[in-house]
Amino acid sequence: MTRALLILALVATAFWVFTIVDCAVQPPTRHRGVSKPVWILIVVLIPVLGGLLWLLVGRVRRSAIAARRAPDDDPEFLGSLGAITDQDERIRRLEEELAQLDAEDDDPRWAADAPGQAAPGTPKAASPDAPPDPPVRPADGDDERGQRGAVS
Repeated sequence: MTRALLILALVATAFWVFTIVDCAVQPPTRHRGVSKPVWILIVVLIPVLGGLLWLLVGRVRRSAIAARRAPDDDPEFLGSLGAITDQDERIRRLEEELAQLDAEDDDPRWAADAPGQAAPGTPKAASPDAPPDPPVRPADGDDERGQRGAVS
């Protein structure tokens, strides 16, 4: 009888050590339920029952982890191909709008050096929606109050 209890204690100790090590070396993505440190505490503080809980509840089997697939084998990827064509259509429309805006920029009415425009350096007539020109500071660096430097 003593011999059976000794063997049972030895097996329980080996199982306990095995589950502690197994729980500690598993990546956090393979833990279910609670976090890795909590599982380690459960396994250490409740020797045999904690180990059984770890193996039955906490550990995610390798076969349960989704294997990576090539894109043409992945149904989710194949289903998202319709969304990609929608994005391509939006990009095509935006490129057309940009091309139209570029064509407007090439319009001679908008060019600064177009014929009929004033030469550079001559004052131009202000349009009603144009912002006013900033005030001109005196050449010696003083502002209108006779102070030099930053205006506070």
